[in-house]
Amino acid sequence: MNVDLLIKNGTVVNAEECFRGDVAVKDGKIVAVGHFDGGAGAGFARSVAGPGPSPVTGHADRPDGCPVGAGLGIHAAKVVDASGKYVLPGGIDAHTHMALPVGGTTSSDGYFTGTRAAACGGVTTIFDYPTQYRGRGIVESVRERRDMCAPEACVDYAFHCAVTDLGGGKTLDEFAAAVDYGVTSFKCYMVYKAAGLMVEDDALLRIMARAKEVGAITCVHAENAPLIDLNVERFKREGKTTPWYHYLSRDEDVEAEADKRAVHLAKTIGAPLYIVHMADEEGLLAARDAKLAGHDIFIETCPQYLAFTRDVYRREDGYLYVCSPPMKGEGSRRELWEAVRNGTIDTVATDHCPFMAHEKAWGKEDFTKSPNGCGGVENLYPYMLAAANAGEITFSRAVQLCASNPARIFGCTDKGSLRPGKDADIVIYDPGKAFTVSAGNTHSASDHTIWEGRTYKGYPVQTYVRGTLVYDDGEFVGEPGFGRYVRRAPHRWG
Repeated sequence: MNVDLLIKNGTVVNAEECFRGDVAVKDGKIVAVGHFDGGAGAGFARSVAGPGPSPVTGHADRPDGCPVGAGLGIHAAKVVDASGKYVLPGGIDAHTHMALPVGGTTSSDGYFTGTRAAACGGVTTIFDYPTQYRGRGIVESVRERRDMCAPEACVDYAFHCAVTDLGGGKTLDEFAAAVDYGVTSFKCYMVYKAAGLMVEDDALLRIMARAKEVGAITCVHAENAPLIDLNVERFKREGKTTPWYHYLSRDEDVEAEADKRAVHLAKTIGAPLYIVHMADEEGLLAARDAKLAGHDIFIETCPQYLAFTRDVYRREDGYLYVCSPPMKGEGSRRELWEAVRNGTIDTVATDHCPFMAHEKAWGKEDFTKSPNGCGGVENLYPYMLAAANAGEITFSRAVQLCASNPARIFGCTDKGSLRPGKDADIVIYDPGKAFTVSAGNTHSASDHTIWEGRTYKGYPVQTYVRGTLVYDDGEFVGEPGFGRYVRRAPHRWG
């Protein structure tokens, strides 16, 4: 068999197994996974089960479902030696906001710089959030964003769609057409009423029910809007407007009530639910209990909630960390990590929405003036893989959280694993490479990062999107416009 690319001698990691082996790529697809002898211009498949323990799991190699039969010749145009490195599926960041108008400005990463940063962190597919505003259609809203994204995207891309207005039922009637267009997830904000984004409970129920009927899923931003409004009014009246009061206005109770309400509504009508950016312990445990009872409840958290606590809002530069929901207390952080380890949390994404430092500083003395959001798409996979490298989780669990689970939940049938027939979205990770994060050595358009100074042991050294190298040891080598729209498949929910 002639192939375009052969990645040899690495430790291949999928969600279900890890093994020493090789990955062969042709026409942008993975065509073979196993062990191959030979190099460029020559090759020969041999037994897929090598001796000895895997350096990832400590268990014997077991490439279940991935073998290539002995006797198959592999002739590669290009061979990459991944000895001593991990070979992983490309990451999927299921939660980003590129070129998003917020608070009198626009998030600093458009589709070019945002997807460039993604590629350089090992993320090969992003999900963005177009918004269906009053009087507009879903497909119309998504197509508008797709047209913006297409000439700029350096990696592949998909869209959720935030629904804000049912249009007397017309919006619900369009759900089937949206699914046909490849949009199988709809977002509801339980907050931001003044901005025209908030969905009341009656509309949320109708959206959940209709989404299930058409094979889609409802995503929710869960915070209690009246409580936030009440808290903000009181703090402003009392002159308490530093970033610390951003946290206090949206504390654990504010998020937990909405988490629990959304879970209860979904359980009551038997609809699937995906809770974005889970940050609090009480809501997490309620969602966990619903999952254990057999309900289709899925939980996303973000690296910022695993790494930081509410104490960042006491810092002189606390305004840089203003995002919603805010980071919570240490108890919530610990419980989130436990849920990452034990399988309760399904995905880790970023809510990538950076702004320039001077824009964030608008909220230094009045937190309500700071545009909400932080950058993170380039940090997602490095952060979770560093945790695996340190033994906090397995490499397979990192892949599950950042690649295979988002692909499965959201219908990305060609993504999420290193198996024949899948897109050749591949990351080579060097566990010995030290990397210290700085705004100067990352690839976002933002002039700062909340991850400044954090040092990782282990870092991605190459990223391939559909078999094409887009990132090579610190350098972006891709092209804007190379990314493709991912048309997603519907689910059959129980």
